[in-house]
Amino acid sequence: MLLEPQRGDEKRTFLLDYGWTPEVINGNMDLLKVDASKIDTLIMSHGHFDHWGGLLGFLDKHRKDLPADLTMYAGGEDNFCQRYARAGQGELSDFGMLDRRDIAKQNVKLVLCESPVVIGGHAFTTGKIKRSSIEKVLPNTMVEFKLKDGAGCNASHYLPAEMEGKIVPDEHIHEHATCFNLKDKGLVVISSCGHVGIVNSVRQAMEVSGVQKIHAIMGGFHLGPAPADYLTQVVSEIGKLNPDVLIPMHCSGLNFTQEAQRQMPGKVLTTTTGTRISFGI
Repeated sequence: MLLEPQRGDEKRTFLLDYGWTPEVINGNMDLLKVDASKIDTLIMSHGHFDHWGGLLGFLDKHRKDLPADLTMYAGGEDNFCQRYARAGQGELSDFGMLDRRDIAKQNVKLVLCESPVVIGGHAFTTGKIKRSSIEKVLPNTMVEFKLKDGAGCNASHYLPAEMEGKIVPDEHIHEHATCFNLKDKGLVVISSCGHVGIVNSVRQAMEVSGVQKIHAIMGGFHLGPAPADYLTQVVSEIGKLNPDVLIPMHCSGLNFTQEAQRQMPGKVLTTTTGTRISFGI
């Protein structure tokens, strides 16, 4: 997602997540005529391959056009763990690991946002998201807490010592959301996958910013695999947040979009790859 905030005459350009492959992100940038030289900041939401798989290929092609002091804001140490997909019958298949050494080789500074961080004076991240709603992490990947020769994740500062080397169901400890406080309208909360719960994510943004009005909730909500009764309950909780607009993307699921349209008529905006949305105009 290409984010282009503007405050007065000051404009910034952030790139949030990078898709599955370099061919996709670079091809889409070409099709949409995105000028890479205008991108001044990178953000990564969490450690799933379909959100960072295109990163290194993007940097291979565009690093020379990007700022010399380029910074990437990542959710936290958890983003760099080895992950596995469940292949059935207890088998696991490799689902990738983002090696921070590859980022360093591209001369990109890495900032971990385990606590809330202001990005470029325009955006803020939620930091680690509290889990206070009825939401639960639906089954997804498995994760290995292990650091070897600089690759993997060092869990020692946020998990018990006995977790070292364990492969366990993925709770996305450091997935974060990217947020803006839009003048006269309220918060725009962008959840790239929302494994930790979209309601939890929005509540965290409200707590961090002190802003209670929600203008837009958008991104992936990871409710495609949700049972019908749980889905109905979550949409009801989203409705209580009273956003002006709800924009489901990515892993939200057609089931979610249909239920949201039923419970929140007139508030749901559907999108496709290449959709451009302008707020505050």
